[in-house]
Amino acid sequence: MHPLLNDDADVRVTQQAGRVTLKQLEAIDQLLLILPSPARSQAWQSFPGGAKLRATQKKRLPGAVPAFVSRMQNKRQTRVIGGQLKSNATAFEQLTMARKLVAAAGDEKPGTLGICVHGFSPEDQAAVSKRALAAALAAAHRMPSYKQRNRPAPFRNVRLLGLTSKLDLDRTIAEAHGNNLARWLTSMPPNMLDAENYADVARALAKEHGWQFTRMRTKELEKVGAGAFLAVAQGNENDSASIVRLRYRPDAQSSEVDLSLVGKGIIFDTGGTNLKPFKSMLDMHGDMQGSAVALGTLLAISRLGLPLSVDCWLALTENRTGPKAYKSQDVVTAANGKTIQTIHTDAEGRMALADTLVLASREKPRLIVDYATLTGSCVDAITTQYSGIFTNRADWHPRLKRAGRQSGERVWPFPIGEEFRESLKSPVADLRQCTVNAHGDHILAATFLGEFVEDETPWVHIDLSASENESGLAHIPSKVTGFGVRYTLSLLLDERLLETRTE
Repeated sequence: MHPLLNDDADVRVTQQAGRVTLKQLEAIDQLLLILPSPARSQAWQSFPGGAKLRATQKKRLPGAVPAFVSRMQNKRQTRVIGGQLKSNATAFEQLTMARKLVAAAGDEKPGTLGICVHGFSPEDQAAVSKRALAAALAAAHRMPSYKQRNRPAPFRNVRLLGLTSKLDLDRTIAEAHGNNLARWLTSMPPNMLDAENYADVARALAKEHGWQFTRMRTKELEKVGAGAFLAVAQGNENDSASIVRLRYRPDAQSSEVDLSLVGKGIIFDTGGTNLKPFKSMLDMHGDMQGSAVALGTLLAISRLGLPLSVDCWLALTENRTGPKAYKSQDVVTAANGKTIQTIHTDAEGRMALADTLVLASREKPRLIVDYATLTGSCVDAITTQYSGIFTNRADWHPRLKRAGRQSGERVWPFPIGEEFRESLKSPVADLRQCTVNAHGDHILAATFLGEFVEDETPWVHIDLSASENESGLAHIPSKVTGFGVRYTLSLLLDERLLETRTE
């Protein structure tokens, strides 16, 4: 394992079907007990100590999370943290409640965490149990910390109790691994995860998981004419910038690419010549979260062993100031031959992605999904609770929204099209990088990126406005959310987007 990767041991997850007994609870330090709202008397009565728990719940204010906290009268003094879900609770609401319940369990010493979803239909029990497990796995992941003394992980054992039947948890666990990787990488200090080390981390992951690894450095990128990416990279003090390609091939004989994942990997973004102010620059080590989500999604797909041929493209560079940094009014030529008039050097993400999308689409994948912390305009439009989504297949909008509802990683679609390209017309080049006034910049940025998707390849662009949310988001307890891994798996497995015929 690469020294910059998290070496935490995996959380051990076990399951027990059948009615919960006092004997089973002797092995549990803290139990998350999730009931319907309102819960029928039978649900309370059929759980050990249910009458006492119900009496405790009645003392709490309606809607409180946790709905109650109590202890079992057993040798272990099992702590019970209760939650109640309305019948129409969305996936996002279920995940959010689960995060809060897990957080309430985190103020005691590590031990075995139990999860019991009680009083629901078998179908609803399975769905809620998996979402509660997702919250537990996110909380159990330790984020980068460089203190002399770190708090131990809250728990290393999770036990699902009272199940109607045992569940297939492979997808939930794979998504957690992918999300944890994305959050870990995004949270690393930029002096540790620089562009050189990041490529080395990708190489180490490729070796561990059997992916093919290639890296295109500056000289190779010059040969393919990747002038947009190189314009951003030319301000670096060294030759660390590169475009990394990882290939997952469950069928070694397959020559086709089913899916290309493309990620913006700006290791640190100063804004370039058009320098950012202090507060805007402070957390710009996280401007590579798009690439981390692409990498985390590849990991989840690989761990699940999905029968898809997948390419993952990481556009890795910094956006620095200096005598060689690119400037406003520079004109550069991208890999597809289109010339770009630079307007603002802090619109570097679309420049780095432009050439990467050209390279990805030339492999003729059946679908491209790209991820980028691209515009503040998208945050202004929909806050940090949602991410913006764009596509060159407008009829997919309902399905893209539905995947967000199903996964709990919610998106809102925006249009792109020729009418927006009018704003990017340039008097001296094929198009402008952005406009001066930046109105609707999230839409213009996506429109710009669409100019670099070749052969009418089906394409989805995610502007990660929900990449950071101060109090966590859905089941994720950290400010850095790793948004996109669960969403993409929902596109593939629930919406089956790759099975869609495209003209």
